[in-house]
Amino acid sequence: MRHWTGGLRFGIGDQWLGFTVVDGSIGEEVPEMGPDIIQVSGPADVWAPILMSPSPPFGQLAVLLEMGNGGLRRSPTEDMLYWQYAPAAERAAELLSEPMADRPLAFESGKTPRHDHPVGRYVHVDLDGYDYRVYYEEAGQGIPLLLQHTAGAHGAQYRHLFEEQAITERFRLIAYDLPYHGKSLPPVGPRWWEQEYQLQGSFLRQVPLALAAALDLDRPAFMGCSVGGLLALDLALRHPDDFRAVISLEGALTIGGNPDALTGFWSPQVSNQSKARMMESLCAPSSPEVYVKEVSQVYSAGWPAAFLGDLYYYLVDFDITERAHEINTERVGVHILTGEYDWSGTVAHGRAAKDAIPGSTHTVMTNVGHFPMQENPTEFIKYLLPVLDLIDEQS
Repeated sequence: MRHWTGGLRFGIGDQWLGFTVVDGSIGEEVPEMGPDIIQVSGPADVWAPILMSPSPPFGQLAVLLEMGNGGLRRSPTEDMLYWQYAPAAERAAELLSEPMADRPLAFESGKTPRHDHPVGRYVHVDLDGYDYRVYYEEAGQGIPLLLQHTAGAHGAQYRHLFEEQAITERFRLIAYDLPYHGKSLPPVGPRWWEQEYQLQGSFLRQVPLALAAALDLDRPAFMGCSVGGLLALDLALRHPDDFRAVISLEGALTIGGNPDALTGFWSPQVSNQSKARMMESLCAPSSPEVYVKEVSQVYSAGWPAAFLGDLYYYLVDFDITERAHEINTERVGVHILTGEYDWSGTVAHGRAAKDAIPGSTHTVMTNVGHFPMQENPTEFIKYLLPVLDLIDEQS
């Protein structure tokens, strides 16, 4: 709420709650509606899931507003003020419910080793005729498994898998940062800063193929989440002989949407914190809070243009609805896993993809949202291991 002078009003049925803000300092009174006041109101039954602990899937304030729930109204309707102070509104809504007494602890417990297992390096690959210096980390042995992060993030999302011996004793994990993300800087050569960054499938599909060639990988498996989850199905369709299996986390045949409605993700008037806070609404409320905040930190630290640009592939460019049936799962295994709290790549999206791809598998992950490998690695690994067992058996 830094530098905010205004206030917040919650109308829960006939009851009004809220506070005033003067240059970031909170006052106790409920403000009247006016300039720089954010108001969210609706019937008590519409607020009911927001006030539950834990909230049910799609029951958080940000989700209900984003999905256009007809019973919940926001004023002003213009986006900019809400984008600027959405983290304050969402946190205030959280404080209206009792905290979860049995929320799980962090995955790490006790004394950690001096060094984690992955080792990082840079590799040079040719993409669209330019030299790209791509950062990757790897650990383990056996079947190579390339790991693709979510939009606007980087490969550190997979850090917990590197420490799981049941995985690394059979799989060589390779988590990479897409160009313009994490430690993979833009290429030297093109005047990239003079162009709008817009991720398209024709470029994105080159990255795992180029890495597999550069690292001399023999038909690796591939796992990606969100943007990476869509890419997994894209690779299965277009490059079935280059991968033995793909694991699509939060995947779909198409997501669809309008990137122009998300200009708050990249506006000089909006902090990166607002974008990051919305990512928390994609996580399950039962996921360890420290890891949910880690998701948020990764998004706060990213180049703003990267996230918005990645969403071009996610919302516009990717659509295999008419071709999904062409995927031959006898040539490349296809496994789809969906978190029940993911309101973007929903369970319905995952089921539709499974139904359209003969021979594919689909698993619904309870107590998990859009970032399973990062927000709740302990729970995610329980679902991942059977899929890896199947890939191991069929290799």
